Amino acid sequence: MKLSDKIAAYDSSRPFYTFEFFPPRTDQGFENLIPRISRLSTLNPLAISVTWGAGGSTRERSIDLAGLTQSDYGIDTVLHLTCTNMLPGMVDDALRAAKARGIQNVLALRGDSSRGTEHWTPVDSQFTRGIDLVKYIRSSPEFSAHFCIGVAAYPEGHPDRETDEDGSLNVLKEKVDAGADFIVTQLFYDADPFLEWVDKVRAKGITVPIIPGVMPIQTYSSFLRLIKLCGVKVPPSVMAALEPICHDDQLVKDYGVGLAVDIIRKITCTGTIKGIHFCTLNLEKSVQLVIEKLQWAGSSPTIKNRLIADAPGPMIHVQLTNSSDLVIDPTTATNTATSALTFKQTLDPDPGRGELNNAATWDDFPNGRFGDYKSPAFGAQDQWGGSGLSQYEGLSEWGHPKSTDDLTSLVLRYLHSEVSSSPFSSLPLSPESLTILPHLEQLTKRGWWTISSQPAVDGACSTDEVFGWGPRGGYVYQKGFVEFFVEEQDLEKIEKKIKEKGQGWVHYFAGNLQGECRSNVPDDGRNAVTWGMFPGQEITQTTIIERESFLTWKDEAFSIWAEWASFYPPGSEERELLNSVRRERWLVSVVHHDYKRPDALWTFLLDGEL
Repeated sequence: MKLSDKIAAYDSSRPFYTFEFFPPRTDQGFENLIPRISRLSTLNPLAISVTWGAGGSTRERSIDLAGLTQSDYGIDTVLHLTCTNMLPGMVDDALRAAKARGIQNVLALRGDSSRGTEHWTPVDSQFTRGIDLVKYIRSSPEFSAHFCIGVAAYPEGHPDRETDEDGSLNVLKEKVDAGADFIVTQLFYDADPFLEWVDKVRAKGITVPIIPGVMPIQTYSSFLRLIKLCGVKVPPSVMAALEPICHDDQLVKDYGVGLAVDIIRKITCTGTIKGIHFCTLNLEKSVQLVIEKLQWAGSSPTIKNRLIADAPGPMIHVQLTNSSDLVIDPTTATNTATSALTFKQTLDPDPGRGELNNAATWDDFPNGRFGDYKSPAFGAQDQWGGSGLSQYEGLSEWGHPKSTDDLTSLVLRYLHSEVSSSPFSSLPLSPESLTILPHLEQLTKRGWWTISSQPAVDGACSTDEVFGWGPRGGYVYQKGFVEFFVEEQDLEKIEKKIKEKGQGWVHYFAGNLQGECRSNVPDDGRNAVTWGMFPGQEITQTTIIERESFLTWKDEAFSIWAEWASFYPPGSEERELLNSVRRERWLVSVVHHDYKRPDALWTFLLDGEL
């Protein structure tokens, strides 16, 4: 059903809400997201939405996920659709695929620029802005009547800052005049400026529903990356509240829930805002708590009954013209009813439970690049890599490397905080990595360019300012770990030493651009390298290294070399150097299991000859 029709028919005294999900990076994460959506669907969202992925990178998975929730399980789904990297004909293909799966709602977006580009560049000149998608759909006899179209708005200005506020409002007005049915906004953390913006939107004559985007804060580090990436303004009071608790993940999460509740109450109390769009990050607990604290749980959408008819007769046609929400064909009625009855019963009621924690919360704490690859949120909480810098910013920060010595020097400058980012990280070196700085420096001077690491920790307090995470009153542990790029001849020496002297304490993965993977870890081996013990809870494992997660990250890591190389002109020394590194080097991940010896990993790698 069209979202615009559902909003018009919604007559509950409580605001409606929608949930946003992204296609997980792994097949196992994809499988586990469906039961998570099932559990959240018991909260009766008006619809869910599925993102398209930066640069159109997840288009196939996006269509698969949206099709599954819409056609197989009967949850009205909004498919995000962007202009980025859409070759001629691909927009038609996506719309036809959505239509074939019963999807009637799309969110038309320009999309983010491809990685490494300074400015957004169209691939198909027909689609350069979100409005082009709106106009195209509305002008198409094949798609116009079928789709309800949403568009994006930016209450605090577009991150690209290409126009001022009045210009942005004019662009929004043009998109609505072109045929958009509803507006979804960028997230924000200050209610007052948002409400002022809503008044300005209405003063422009824009009357379609505005659905504000809300994202509860999950962790302090992910929040900092988010506001940097999106250019979101944060009130000083929010930062002041977060700073004293930033080392207690549970308190940060609890504060995020409370802040979201306060914002939502403020923006909905006047009745101007009728609904909320929750960005879930594929996690469920915080969103569920927000809805419960608002006392919205159980508020089912009130939708008018519809007449089941094969084909409207003359009298019915006269009475129900422009009222498609009142008529439904027998096949659709049967499928919808069957899906509604069977969806929640046919799924494993507790996927994810057993080896970890409760299905709703087992991946609730930071779950990043080396979290559990089975989690739907795998890769969302932590930065997968990449600086997020534009070409101009990258050149200013990293200069013009023309030799491997230049690259070694750049990594050392990053380790010594002489530059604030690297091509593989948007943030400075973490406090815990600073505790092993001399070891990272020695590895880098060997030409082993370190990009990720952690020291061994044996039972630090969960509120420790450097190593702590999770709720207070617990203890956290981690094994020494380091990841770096090396030449193949050095990899062979490392492998030999691990085989001859590792004595089962040292495990590694190594992969290259060509798709080769070497390891001494069994195919089904899973290596928990960070875990915590908290009062009244099962052991929580937040960092797990195994083959699937390593290979997923390996592909991402080598794409960063290509992105960085694209900053420089074709044929330049810089581009040739970076492309050769990408072709010839291996990404290596090494873990030492003796977490009770802080120097175990570093002694093994650095002492003696390889």
